[in-house]
Amino acid sequence: MTEMVYGTLPVQGGEPVLPKWWRTLDKWSMVAILALFGVGLLLGMAASPPLAEKNGFDAFHYVEKQVIFGSAALVAMLLTSMMSPTMVRRLATIGFIVSFIALLGLPFFGTDFGKGATRWYSLGFASVQPSEFLKPAFVIVAAWLMAANEEINGPPGRMWSFLLMITIVLILALQPDFGQASLILFGWAVMYFVSGAPMTLIGAIIISIYPAARFAYLNSEHFARRIDGFLDRSVDPTTQIGYATNAIREGGLYGVGVGEGQVKWSLPDAHTDFIIAVAAEEYGLILVLVVIALYSIVVVRSFFRLMRERNPFTRLAGTGLAAMFGVQAMINMGVAVRLLPSKGMTLPFVSYGGSSLIAGGIAVGMLLAFTRTRPQGEIGEILRGHTR
Repeated sequence: MTEMVYGTLPVQGGEPVLPKWWRTLDKWSMVAILALFGVGLLLGMAASPPLAEKNGFDAFHYVEKQVIFGSAALVAMLLTSMMSPTMVRRLATIGFIVSFIALLGLPFFGTDFGKGATRWYSLGFASVQPSEFLKPAFVIVAAWLMAANEEINGPPGRMWSFLLMITIVLILALQPDFGQASLILFGWAVMYFVSGAPMTLIGAIIISIYPAARFAYLNSEHFARRIDGFLDRSVDPTTQIGYATNAIREGGLYGVGVGEGQVKWSLPDAHTDFIIAVAAEEYGLILVLVVIALYSIVVVRSFFRLMRERNPFTRLAGTGLAAMFGVQAMINMGVAVRLLPSKGMTLPFVSYGGSSLIAGGIAVGMLLAFTRTRPQGEIGEILRGHTR
């Protein structure tokens, strides 16, 4: 009746997408990610010219490709970070199906590029590693299943996510790619723990790691060779680990100087798996600590923002993505200083690589989308009995 007499109220338009995105975004994490990409370009200019010269390319051939891949990654990150959690979930589900099918096809159509593990599809002008895209997609799907498990009359999502994780880990181990398999297992375990899994089951999973590792050691020459090399007290100075540890030692606190490093002339993977060794040699411990601080900013701030998140799916998915992002960086740097066995894993946003950069951009974009400030995100108010 009131509307008939006075007319309807004018409809208020929603806040434009870009201002809303910028207002709700974790700007510190965004700055840290952009800084990591800048460090990657800086180190790429130092590490890649020897390889480009060896392969008959211009000195900065790989740097130019890094700019192209990195630009695509940043665009993917920005677009993904503007999505709602529901839209991210839909995108990840489609990406998971495509990546999983691609993973199954690797034994028939993939290539190993002479590295002893069939992990890539060669497209001629570039290569694609399906497992890089599968990781963030799996985290989202597993978080969706675990969150559904908590609903009334919901499906047994935890069990389904466990079976899915085991299947993917076994497929990756057969490539063999134990590094990506361990990341998938770790990401799932973190989400499973956060979702309220019983400690007895967590303990059983931890205990089962030893027999699984022993089986892999006895039945995989690739795995056994890397473990033996890690456990050997003497380090062959002509191996990649030998070159990397020597470069880190030579760099000291301040480094030997820009362009003065020698490890890039000896390490075939100086621009990818061992790029932190180039950073330590030429720029010293100072730059390494800066890189560690940048990764820490992204992970720690993401965890703190997710602690205030009310939605179980958003909280689980964001936690899995942040944990996987931080652990991948730890593994890469741990291998370079011989704290961990060699795994062939890139340093996110710093190492050269098309698949790793673009997939990393999508993964971090998803993380930024989950950690955006939302009105319903304050779980502390629920605990105090308040509502918005």
